[in-house]
Amino acid sequence: MKPVRRRIRKHFGLTAKQVAVRSHRPWYFRWVIAALFLVLGYSFAYWQYAAGGKSLVGKLKLATIENQNLQSKVIQTELKLQIEAATQADLNKQLNVLHDENIKIKEDLLFYKNVVGKMK
Repeated sequence: MKPVRRRIRKHFGLTAKQVAVRSHRPWYFRWVIAALFLVLGYSFAYWQYAAGGKSLVGKLKLATIENQNLQSKVIQTELKLQIEAATQADLNKQLNVLHDENIKIKEDLLFYKNVVGKMK
């Protein structure tokens, strides 16, 4: 009876070996789960890419329109600057002509003052 008791204590007593119980999954079950996660991840990434692609195309169109508007404003501003430069050049020419005319008139006035001054 002692040998039976020893065997029972050996397996069920305080001195029994501690055992971890794990459920075993077959290899094909692990591969199926891995493939499922891979397909889900790929589909999520593709969905994000496809949704983002549409918004990128819209953003590109808006940026193109804005670029065209800014280019037209730049052209208008350049034309205004050219007109202002031409106007400034004309004004400078007129100012030089008027300045020369003013000097000529002052010389004539000085001449006439000398002529009138000699008569007195």
